[in-house]
Amino acid sequence: MPQEKRTGSGVMGSLMGFIGLSVAAGILVTAAVTPALAVTGMSAKGAINAFDGLPAFLDIDPPMERTNIYATASDGSHQLLATFFDQNRQQVAWDDVSQYFKDAAVSTEDPRFYDHGGVDLIGTTRAVLSNFVKGGEDTQGGSSITQQYVKNVLVQKAEQITNEDERKAAYLDATRTTPERKLREMRYSIGVEQKYTKDQVLLGYLNIANFGGVSYGVESASQYYFGKSAKDVTIEEAATLIAILNDPNGLRIDRPESTNNGEANGYKLTKIRRDYVIDKMYKEGKITKEQFETATATPVTPNLHPPSTGCQAAGNAAYFCNYVQNIILNSPEFGETVDDRRATLRRGGMDVYTSIDLDVQNAAQAAMDRWVPQERPGVNLGAAASTVEPGTGRVLAMVQNKTFSEDAQVGLASRSHTSINYNTDYNYGGSSGFQVGSQYKVFALLEWLKDGRSVNDSVLATRQTYTKWIDTCSPGGVATTKPWNPQNYDGNASGRITPYEATKRSVNTAFVQMASKLDLCEIRNTAQSLGVHRADGKELERNPASVLGSNEIAPLTMAAAIAGIAAQGKFCTPVAIDKITGPGGKDMAVPQSTCTQALTPEVANTAAYAMQAVFSPGGTAANAVVPGAPQFGKTGTADDATDTWVTGGTTKAVTSFWIGNVQAGDNGKRYSMYNVQANGTSAFQSKFRVFAGITSATIAKLGGDSFPKPSDALTKTKQVAVPDVSGQSVADATNALAGAGFNVVVGDPILSGVSAGMVANTEPGAGASVTVGNTITIRPSDGKGKQVPDVSGMNPDQAKSALQGVGFNKVDQKCVADPNAPGGDGKVTAQSPDANSMVNPGSASASITITKQSC
Repeated sequence: MPQEKRTGSGVMGSLMGFIGLSVAAGILVTAAVTPALAVTGMSAKGAINAFDGLPAFLDIDPPMERTNIYATASDGSHQLLATFFDQNRQQVAWDDVSQYFKDAAVSTEDPRFYDHGGVDLIGTTRAVLSNFVKGGEDTQGGSSITQQYVKNVLVQKAEQITNEDERKAAYLDATRTTPERKLREMRYSIGVEQKYTKDQVLLGYLNIANFGGVSYGVESASQYYFGKSAKDVTIEEAATLIAILNDPNGLRIDRPESTNNGEANGYKLTKIRRDYVIDKMYKEGKITKEQFETATATPVTPNLHPPSTGCQAAGNAAYFCNYVQNIILNSPEFGETVDDRRATLRRGGMDVYTSIDLDVQNAAQAAMDRWVPQERPGVNLGAAASTVEPGTGRVLAMVQNKTFSEDAQVGLASRSHTSINYNTDYNYGGSSGFQVGSQYKVFALLEWLKDGRSVNDSVLATRQTYTKWIDTCSPGGVATTKPWNPQNYDGNASGRITPYEATKRSVNTAFVQMASKLDLCEIRNTAQSLGVHRADGKELERNPASVLGSNEIAPLTMAAAIAGIAAQGKFCTPVAIDKITGPGGKDMAVPQSTCTQALTPEVANTAAYAMQAVFSPGGTAANAVVPGAPQFGKTGTADDATDTWVTGGTTKAVTSFWIGNVQAGDNGKRYSMYNVQANGTSAFQSKFRVFAGITSATIAKLGGDSFPKPSDALTKTKQVAVPDVSGQSVADATNALAGAGFNVVVGDPILSGVSAGMVANTEPGAGASVTVGNTITIRPSDGKGKQVPDVSGMNPDQAKSALQGVGFNKVDQKCVADPNAPGGDGKVTAQSPDANSMVNPGSASASITITKQSC
């Protein structure tokens, strides 16, 4: 700032103070620092003591540097998706900075840079004489390039403090104009030059300096203001940028509308300073007279290339980029707290190389755009698709039917824009999830197979009412519900059916029947072993309705789970980052996929065998099949078709596609996807079109192998012996038969000597070999039956007495003569009813045949 005119005595006092202080110090260093203190009245001894008491060296941490997120193209090149920064800076090496930059900076800011030891004695002295003694209207800078570098480093240290109060205090300490700060800056400068070469100091200065706004360092400034690298700038461009350093806010050339320094007046103020820089370069012998004349005659002409921070610059990969951003914000590898991780993202200078496959991504977005509109009048329509690589968890593509925007006002004004990523969980920038419908039946199928049952067992799929369930997560291992009588979507009953056919056609009643024989807790656990969880973070439901898909889950979660089946039971958590390099190209720790053998290969391969039927003729996904590789998967539709899905693919890539109501529409209603018009078809049918488009792209890029053969043990029809339950209660007999794998019905009571109400027998009977899943009929006893004794060989009186003993009041006799028979009254040789048969003697008579020598 301009200083007030000093009186003669003031000038003399300051000058004598300066001379006295310099002589008292007696050394060059002191002479270098004391002029700035002369006008303060500080003694030479005090200056020396203060100077010697300061730390000699400054730890130079890496400055804030932008983070770049990349995709890898088919040719192996890296394509920039987005950048994140508080300060737009790209550190570059010495050879990547034009010599014009180096010459312009030294000629203008510190001509004796390569001669002094960090503090320019002559420049500092001249500045003090001008600023404090002469009282000139304009102050002169006395700071060397090293001192300016030190100041910028201290400012950077302050700006990287996450605590706001501490950050403000540190920034003030690094920038306020006080003798103490100047003294410390000089001391640090001398120490810096003892540790680093001159070229290292100059490069550090050029990489850290602010060039207006968020442009920091010569590379980002060159890219922003002129659209070229720092190594390619011309003399006048380099001089323009070095000129901006004199007043980064006032001389920046990205405000063409400015009246003081804008396009209309040729950026007058900047040009004056630029020409001054060019003049200094010429006088220092860095450029020729011809170069000087040409450069000063060239107008200031910016070619602005504004940087974009955030995922909006990632085009159709914006939602994938947002997922990567949230991985960093949620992962401890990048800091202890969210604030620390956010600072790492925006200031850490990372190059993040992601898993996205641009060929699949572009094809997926093209399919989405072709078949799904961004919005429909009255309907809050959403659609999303995630593609995952089985066996690694790498996310290959992520698209949705919206344009990514973090501007809340834009989102409110248009349903075609949102920052919510429908593919992911709430904590990763997503929604609270969507009901997955019949896709969830897969986990009941898996539990069925884990329980040793076959996909070709017989299941009763008629509509039934259920109130009791096996649930080992509940007290007593049993859960009871209100009477539940689920039906199939089309209202039809299916009779007996195999789990294979039930999977193919997605038969609700069959899967509920299967679940009734399984453990709801274990079905839930099987789903969790494949990474399934609710998108809203709540506990995964395990009630009977969950078997049919009541849980709200994100598409990425479903894609990863089904990919685990494709990988023969090896589930891998989704991962979107392959590699990260930090400043200097050093590899950094990244979140890794955790892979576990969630299912045995036998179970996974048999489930995949059944799930291939879904894409066969008559299967629920037959409309989505494409040529080139075998496909498998499962469809799902929520109640009233407000959400509909298809998840599946090949051994190389699995995609989960969802389309439905993001929220209720304008009238508070959620619409059926059968009734919502998409692009040329219903929203329900559009899921097959989009899914097919994505799968075609994955097959073209990655191929697809045949799925492994299913397990013989899990595909054969099993037969077991019917347990003997006679004499048991109907309830106990039912449990025993169901435990053996049979369906059970209770028939009418039959004549039996067993206590009334207890089981008399079964049909088929005990010991019969019957296919698992078939129905066994329990026949209770009426309690009235008597067993007919075996009277063969008895004499007539003995036989009559035995039969009368069980209730036969009348016993008819018939005589048969046989000369060879023993003598006497004869023996019983036949009887009716037959021996051991069950009868009601009160309503029947008995007869016996006596054989003797003569009748």
